[in-house]
Amino acid sequence: MNALEFGDVSFTYPATDTEPHPAPVLEHVSLAVPEGAFALLTGGTGSGKSTLLRLAKPEVAPTGTLVGNVLEFGKDVRSLLPIESAQAVGLVFQSPDSQIVCDTVWHEMAFGLENLGTPVPEMRRRVAETCMFFGMEPWFRRQTTSLSGGQRQMLALAATLAMRPRLLLLDEPTSMLDPVAEKDFLAMLFRANRELGVTVVVATHAPAPMRDVATCAFRMEEGRVRELSLDEAVAACAFRPESIRQATPVAARAVAARATSRPALSLCDAWFRYERKADWVLRGLDLGAPEGQVTAIVGGNGSGKTTLLQLACASLTPQRGRISRPHATSQAYLPQSPRAILSAQTVRDELMLWSKGVGYGEADVTAMMGRLGLAGVAARNPLDLSGGQQQLVAFGKMLLAQPDLLILDEPTKGLDAAARTKLALLVQDLRKEGKSVLLATHDLAFVAAAADSVSLLFDGAVTCTERPDEFLAGSWLYHA
Repeated sequence: MNALEFGDVSFTYPATDTEPHPAPVLEHVSLAVPEGAFALLTGGTGSGKSTLLRLAKPEVAPTGTLVGNVLEFGKDVRSLLPIESAQAVGLVFQSPDSQIVCDTVWHEMAFGLENLGTPVPEMRRRVAETCMFFGMEPWFRRQTTSLSGGQRQMLALAATLAMRPRLLLLDEPTSMLDPVAEKDFLAMLFRANRELGVTVVVATHAPAPMRDVATCAFRMEEGRVRELSLDEAVAACAFRPESIRQATPVAARAVAARATSRPALSLCDAWFRYERKADWVLRGLDLGAPEGQVTAIVGGNGSGKTTLLQLACASLTPQRGRISRPHATSQAYLPQSPRAILSAQTVRDELMLWSKGVGYGEADVTAMMGRLGLAGVAARNPLDLSGGQQQLVAFGKMLLAQPDLLILDEPTKGLDAAARTKLALLVQDLRKEGKSVLLATHDLAFVAAAADSVSLLFDGAVTCTERPDEFLAGSWLYHA
């Protein structure tokens, strides 16, 4: 039996005033995922992967015109009762903030089980076992708002798996996980697939880490889908930082000379914690982001990267220490969730929002959409786009603001190789213009392509700062 089957499926989002005749997002899609498979679903940013997964979950299926059949274990998904769908299929969204609804970790873990009417003893056991497997005990009773982006992503995954679905659908599940957490999670997925018989379908721009556990692969292209070999799937998604570095060689940049100029940002002996009796997130942290350079911050989930960036943009204030912000009136911050800064009805309107205050016009917006590959979605609502497209819209909005210092939190989340390449080249253009960039990321390939220096954050402080090539050559954990 097939766990998931799409039979000649086409899907079109509703018409709007700005887009009266929308083109289909999916066209005559047919694919079958056998029960017990570990399937990879690849494709470019905005190719329709997220739409395809959501159509398999009627509670969150997008509004629009669906033609064809979507079957789960032989049943049309439109005939399933909500409780049948919840017990059979688990879906983890691309953005954990769209999924987490409770105030504490323990309550979030129990929430789905409560709605399924799981007996309390069984619920407690499932929550305990899942949390132990994920290593969540140290933050089991924490507020969900205090978690790092990676921790929120792990929580969304764990809470879904605790409900023991027969079919598990995941949309970019490892995009915000550090290398260790990624390996642990993929090992858990492998065990769920092989030992528990859970069918797994993963939509991803990074299939390489899953190559050895996957059993089949599909690729979305221009609204259609085709099956391909696992090696072909990996090759089609490859991001090659060396080609970008050759265009603007990192080794040829005058890093040492620039470092003597005034910093675009500096933190000296910075200490921060979220609650008076809580552990310190940052402890005596020193960091200097040189003017005209791209400074990257890496570290494990929960190491304090986002906290550091929020201190840098004055969203948070340190309990001790000093912060120098020479560009305080000319800096922009792109948070992990781009939805936090998207509010207009169309992509074009979104990019025009700051035009009067900054001084750019329609021609600049049109050019920006062309550079980012967004021209085809100019009339779409930003919140209807894929996570990767939302990321590009938000990034374009930041660039149009023309900041002297751009602060980016996981900027490549949800982006395919082509979009990551565009982003790296745009970051390099900023450097050429004398702008400064501070970014936090788990994407070491992007760091290798775009950054001048990389700092490792551990135990609340910067452990080392090196050129990307030196850092990667000396690390057994991080790889480009």
